[in-house]
Amino acid sequence: MSKETKKQNKFLSFATEYFSFTEKKTNWRQEIIGGLVTFLAMSYILVVNPTMLGDAGMPYGGVFMATAIIAGLGSIAMGLWAKLPLALAPGMGTNAFFTYVVVAQMGYSWQEALAAGIIAGVMFLIISLTGVRKMIMEAVPTNLRYAIGAGIGFFIAFIGLRNAGIIVPDAGTLVKLTDFSQPMVWLALFGIVLVFVLHALKFRFSIIVSIFTTAVIGIIFGSIFPKAGLPALPALADFNYKPLADLSITAKGFVEGFASANLWRWDLILVIISFTFVDMFDTMGTFMACAGPAGLIKEDGSMEGADRGLLVDSGATVIGSMLGTPVTTTYIESSAGIAAGARSGFAAIVVGLLFFLSILLFPVIQIFSHPAVTAMALVLVGVLMAQQLKNIEWENAGVAIFAFMTIIITVLTYSIANGIAFGFVFYTVMMLAQKKWKEVHPVMYVMSGVFIAYYILQAIF
Repeated sequence: MSKETKKQNKFLSFATEYFSFTEKKTNWRQEIIGGLVTFLAMSYILVVNPTMLGDAGMPYGGVFMATAIIAGLGSIAMGLWAKLPLALAPGMGTNAFFTYVVVAQMGYSWQEALAAGIIAGVMFLIISLTGVRKMIMEAVPTNLRYAIGAGIGFFIAFIGLRNAGIIVPDAGTLVKLTDFSQPMVWLALFGIVLVFVLHALKFRFSIIVSIFTTAVIGIIFGSIFPKAGLPALPALADFNYKPLADLSITAKGFVEGFASANLWRWDLILVIISFTFVDMFDTMGTFMACAGPAGLIKEDGSMEGADRGLLVDSGATVIGSMLGTPVTTTYIESSAGIAAGARSGFAAIVVGLLFFLSILLFPVIQIFSHPAVTAMALVLVGVLMAQQLKNIEWENAGVAIFAFMTIIITVLTYSIANGIAFGFVFYTVMMLAQKKWKEVHPVMYVMSGVFIAYYILQAIF
């Protein structure tokens, strides 16, 4: 055996032990596939985030670079340091708030909004360092955790169906089923049926096979019927990387924001609270939803690697804002990779490396990140996460009420954060009504009060 082979074997042995493959009952192939599935499920952020922030006046190429870099760095840090199979990227909820509220409605420039994001990130980091965030997570009762997980499952399934055009807006009933006139809808339905069939047959790689198969079929039909709007291979002329140099513009945006007198307005505190609020509870919901399926719950009910994971999440927000994209958060799409077998931090490292690679392959990535192609992954994950419903004590009237409100508010308000907030408040109210106030953790009282105050302030201001 050569020296190089011995070194390779020694490294693989060290890495296997470092990521606890044996204890987690996983292997290299399982982790790589899990990471690939997570990346494909969340790669839409590379397309959607620059487009959305472009509405705030930010350069598309610079935001794309910032998105790819922070998603790569954050995911690798999560895998290497926290050893969790969770990937990070700029959060869509906070980016919508950034563009359509902070900039469009409140009148801040995008540079000022980035500066506000950094302040929120620092606050978030302090909360994580002091252990307050972990204490909040561990204070949440088991039934509420299951409800949050199930609610997120319905939520992401709804996202998949909506983005694929299967569920469409309706003035009378808010939403309705599509009229099936769009080729994209049929492509998405094919993918959903395929992944359901493969999963029912207990095929381990159902998600990744379905994604590739659906993308290939889309490319074939898109080439035959170019006006159908199906995914198509990009022309060589489309491989233009010059816009990526605009990272130099977005990366100095926060500096200009801090120098602006307009930043220091009275309503800045509302912006900072909103950024912190949404990121903290979206991430908390993701951690809770993914911990069980990934086997990360310890005997005492705490989550393995939570401390470091929360620090990585908050630190990524600060760095991401410096690069030119607001609040970075842990992605619920990580559950797709977990469903495909990811159990260790190595899967997150795979995701991070793929985000860096996507800088070179962005035109091709657009095909696999198309909503019609990725819809099936989100819908199947929704099915898997909804299975947590069986663990909820529905026979207990109080539990049934706060669990139901958590789920329904998450879906109908299109917000994990709102679902968690209503879950906390209704849990506390139901426990008080049933004279079980001594069983409520003090943190739950505090957080319920914070949520109520938040909505009151929102109404006032």
